[in-house]
Amino acid sequence: MINNSLITLNENAVENNIAFLKKKLGDKVKISAVVKANAYGHGIEQIVPLFEKYGIDHYSVFYYSEAIRVFDSLSKPATIMVMGWLCEESVRGAIARGIEFFVFNIERLNFAIKYAKELNSKAKIHIEAETGMNRSGLNADELKNAITKIKENADCIEIVGFCTHLAGAESISNHVRIQSQLKKYNKMLVTLGANGLIPKYRHVANSAAAFVYPKARMDLVRIGIMLYGFWSSSEVYVQYINHKNNKINPLKRILGWNSQIMAIKKVKSGEFIGYGISYLAQTDIITALVPIGYSFGYSRSLSNKGRVLIGGQRCSVIGVVNMNMIIVDISHVDNAKVGDEVVLIGKQNDLEIKVSAFSEISNELNYEILAHLSESIVRTVIKQ
Repeated sequence: MINNSLITLNENAVENNIAFLKKKLGDKVKISAVVKANAYGHGIEQIVPLFEKYGIDHYSVFYYSEAIRVFDSLSKPATIMVMGWLCEESVRGAIARGIEFFVFNIERLNFAIKYAKELNSKAKIHIEAETGMNRSGLNADELKNAITKIKENADCIEIVGFCTHLAGAESISNHVRIQSQLKKYNKMLVTLGANGLIPKYRHVANSAAAFVYPKARMDLVRIGIMLYGFWSSSEVYVQYINHKNNKINPLKRILGWNSQIMAIKKVKSGEFIGYGISYLAQTDIITALVPIGYSFGYSRSLSNKGRVLIGGQRCSVIGVVNMNMIIVDISHVDNAKVGDEVVLIGKQNDLEIKVSAFSEISNELNYEILAHLSESIVRTVIKQ
């Protein structure tokens, strides 16, 4: 291994997850693969060609810069949808490239009209409705204003979608709030239709909503975390698996993360290890230095708590996680040597370190841990 660490992407897991989701959601529902946050840490440039290979032709991102990365990673035309940030100039760039984008305020709609006219092309927009999350979207009065502007500029605006975002479908505690959101969404959809504006796609569901609220699937679902092999929450997984005779998780994790031993040291009993006094050796021990730290996404909250796999053994991270290094107790690992594989996420022999193990120790969400994985880490595709 030339690099300090390596992220692997399992192509067989990609194929499995897409096949499962397509079968579950049905032919009438379009899957938009959410690849924001560097494809949830998996790498846009590496994951998009895999998704494309197994039949995904619609992608959702948050930033325009991500949209360009997806655009450049595709081998054939596909739909790209920006759900979040575009500066004024990026609105122009999106229209020029045929990239779709959310309109959640009148200012962006005005930019869309301005640059569509300038380019003599149609802006492909998704009108986002504010239904109760109170984050982004047009309220009922703003929607009426938007409808007027769109009808006045029908030659340069194409309404591809009408959407909203549900406030926490992964938890039953939000059920009443989500039901209220769906009612508001449908009421605003009626307003849109009454004005002769019929979107190609009605979409409100992310991974959790697509499984917990089947009626929310509509025409398109924005699937993120499940494509990568994770359930949105234990509640969503339990709700799904409880109705199945086969209790095996149908999703497979795509990502693995490996490093190697950089140095080995013997430390005597009574010595402190690493920064400060957070770890005191109770006996003579052997430690391994591993060249990854919080600058690569290995959280500092894993200090004295994290686990890795070395030589087929589960080993403890001891001392404070450094910016570029962690220290591991390998006293019980026979014949360990510099260069030996260190598994941070993934399997080694019969043992496995899951992302959920990070979550339980650090109180970070799966989403956080994946999104924090540094883009500087090399990513490569494997088949297993």
